[in-house]
Amino acid sequence: MKISHGMDESLAVGGQALIEGVMVRRGERVVICVRDPGGDIQVVRMQQYPLQWAKPLRGIPVLRGVILLLETLYFGVKALLISANIALDEEEEFTGFDYLVLAGMVLGITGFFVAVPVLLANLTNLEGLAYNIADSLLRLGLFTLYLFLVSRWGEVQRVFQYHGAEHKAINAYESQGSLDPSTASQQPRLHPRCGTSFLFISLATSVVLFSLLPQGTTLIRISYRLALVPLIAGVSYEALKASSRSEGVLKLLSYPGLLIQRLTTKEPTLDMLEVAIKAIQTLVNEEEG
Repeated sequence: MKISHGMDESLAVGGQALIEGVMVRRGERVVICVRDPGGDIQVVRMQQYPLQWAKPLRGIPVLRGVILLLETLYFGVKALLISANIALDEEEEFTGFDYLVLAGMVLGITGFFVAVPVLLANLTNLEGLAYNIADSLLRLGLFTLYLFLVSRWGEVQRVFQYHGAEHKAINAYESQGSLDPSTASQQPRLHPRCGTSFLFISLATSVVLFSLLPQGTTLIRISYRLALVPLIAGVSYEALKASSRSEGVLKLLSYPGLLIQRLTTKEPTLDMLEVAIKAIQTLVNEEEG
């Protein structure tokens, strides 16, 4: 997820790295480009707003952030499955059961990054604000360690290269308005609107929110941390959106995220940049057409 800064939000392009490809989205358009085993770039389009019933609610502060989070998860998982099918040259259609399994995995990973920091923070014998700060720092440290370890895995490294290609292509488009691999390759592979900045704002929001709640037992602490994930996402979205109006504030909030992006992005090859550029060009051309 990316939030625009210094430009009309309606012109901002968001994106995500996939298996041998990139997904970009803007407004109600979503385009996936993946390089197949034969070397060709396959283009797939998805319809925006999968939660049609929630479309009228997208203008309500905080609630729109929750809806955006759900849509981002939906598109992210579906796009990854589509890219896997194309990159591995498979034609298997994923069923509702497959999505349930993936949803369970996401919930399990989320639970892990919530429960383990709480258990570790309990060992500090801290209370109140100090406890919540320790909990958030432990969660951040655990997440950073996880990213460092998975970044050493060869297949994940290619996804991180496509993440870098996505950022470079978007940077080239937003700064120059024109795209070609050689120009995009000169752009930075980091982007201030990357979801890593959203992560740090979410951590800060959780420290404040959890400090207002009763401490309770370990089970209660874990339970309300999980239950309040949507609220934290909604409030954090509003904070990031507000910060986008101030270049100085955005840079301050984005800086920790940019450091993490050094783990989650790698320098892409020219053929990877071609895939990212194809995705943006398809998105823009269809809007203009």
